[in-house]
Amino acid sequence: MIIVIGAGPAGLAAAEAASRNGTDVALIDSAPRKGGQYWRHQTAVKGYRSNRADTLFAKIENASSITHISEATVWSIEKDGNLFRVNYLQGGQESSLTAEKLILATGAYDRSLPFPGWDKPGSMTPGAAQSLLKGHGVLAGKKVVVAGTGPFLLPVATGLAESGAEIVGLYDANTPLRWALSPHALLLNPSKFLELIYYARLLKRFSVTPQFKRAVSSFSEGSATISRVNSKFNIVAKRDKSRLVDVVAAGWGFTPDLSLGGIVGCAQRVDVDGTTIFSVDDAQRSSVENVWIAGEATGIGGADLSLIEGEIAGLSASGQGVRPLLNFNRMRKQIFANALKRSYPIRDGWQSWSDDTTTICRCEEVKMSEIRESVTELGAEDSRTAKLFTRAGMGLCQGRICSRNVSEIVAGLTHCTVSDGERIASSNRPIASPISLGLLGDGKK
Repeated sequence: MIIVIGAGPAGLAAAEAASRNGTDVALIDSAPRKGGQYWRHQTAVKGYRSNRADTLFAKIENASSITHISEATVWSIEKDGNLFRVNYLQGGQESSLTAEKLILATGAYDRSLPFPGWDKPGSMTPGAAQSLLKGHGVLAGKKVVVAGTGPFLLPVATGLAESGAEIVGLYDANTPLRWALSPHALLLNPSKFLELIYYARLLKRFSVTPQFKRAVSSFSEGSATISRVNSKFNIVAKRDKSRLVDVVAAGWGFTPDLSLGGIVGCAQRVDVDGTTIFSVDDAQRSSVENVWIAGEATGIGGADLSLIEGEIAGLSASGQGVRPLLNFNRMRKQIFANALKRSYPIRDGWQSWSDDTTTICRCEEVKMSEIRESVTELGAEDSRTAKLFTRAGMGLCQGRICSRNVSEIVAGLTHCTVSDGERIASSNRPIASPISLGLLGDGKK
């Protein structure tokens, strides 16, 4: 049997592909319905090319060898002889499942950058706003600013507008002119022009005009300050605009969820944009025998690439051949993924947006002044020491949100670069999800 963890595009594609020759597959996911964040829904998936989700859902439901285990949060994985024991929480109880092979498709979550007010009510990530809307039918606010960088801002802004929100502003800190650096990526992926036209029509319909080289630099009591930034993300014109809003949805790309692969011991590397990802071979095999990884955890590339990687992982894990066309299509999508990194870089200038009172670690309520003092007054020379002095990154989220930001702030103060070892170390955690001692002591079903 193969256990697939994650029911987003990569996990669904992996499970469906593995089941084609009758291999038994257990598909485990924390959500009540299939689709992951990208295809999150209540009754039907909406949005660009949503028919792909319907097709995949039907194949999964009609495959007798696939068992879908929903609302199950995997908190750890153990090696049990030649088997992997996957421990998960479901319905308030701890359970486990064993299999010879694993496919990890754990996806990614929004990357946040701190600014004054980012921890206040009304400030959230675009993914959170979209999750509320898709998963619960809840509009985060009536008047919304969507900001940050990357193409993900487009479906979020248009989705909120379609549901009745007024998009007060759509701001990207980068400029679309950066796509001129990657003409080959666009030529190899002409379907992206159709996707751009789709969203351009929606933006025109709702009278939303994207503005570039701008960022939300502060948020307080329903007022968002929009500042013009240069190519380094330094503010060049502060307080050039102030917007009255209910919600600021600011996001800066995605951070892969590496927790489970890290627990298993899969080798990791640092991508060109500083993001820690897993190393895999052409068949999506990790460095650990009988563990395959697909989707955002091997490099942020979007749903198209995740679907292909998932299919390759499923075919490989179940002993089926992979068509050359599939490998060629993955190559095209990987080229586009690399173009995304060139077009939407995150520059260090964001560190200048915060003042001494800005919260950097929300779980432990660590301020920017405490991070600075750990370096200038206490002599911290790396982020690990700074975290020990301040407790930044030691809260409930285990540093998922702030660890990378703390590392880069400390590197800026010490005039050093963040080492690959430091980036990898801050991306790993001993358990993937909190579990109470009571549940742990009660044992497994």
